[in-house]
Amino acid sequence: MNHAVVREIVRFLASGLINTGVTYAIYLALLSKAGYAIAYTVAYLIGIALSYLLSTRFVFRVNHSARRAVIFPVVYLIQYLFGLTVLHASVTWLGIPEAFAALVSTVLSIPLTFVLSRLVLVNGHAQRKTAP
Repeated sequence: MNHAVVREIVRFLASGLINTGVTYAIYLALLSKAGYAIAYTVAYLIGIALSYLLSTRFVFRVNHSARRAVIFPVVYLIQYLFGLTVLHASVTWLGIPEAFAALVSTVLSIPLTFVLSRLVLVNGHAQRKTAP
């Protein structure tokens, strides 16, 4: 693995921590007012917008484009379906408390999200920003 990809992975993990912290706080805030699936969905949608901004500017350092902005949510649709399945299995079959099950879902989806995000934002696109 080359150094550029390793740096992207490190930046991806850092941005993911920020995004996870924000969306988990939103999830917990909503959990008292709605069921876990609705709380997860709302927090997840907010996280998509934050992730796009962090991924284009900080992680992969690519220019924003309408095409990327339209395609990027597909990454998160796939991750959402995966995450909701893991969330449901964690709560229903494994008995993990709802407040922690979202974290299990997030951790298990990290590799999938990195690969899909990189495919959408970097592969096949020559509009990379110059690194600071």
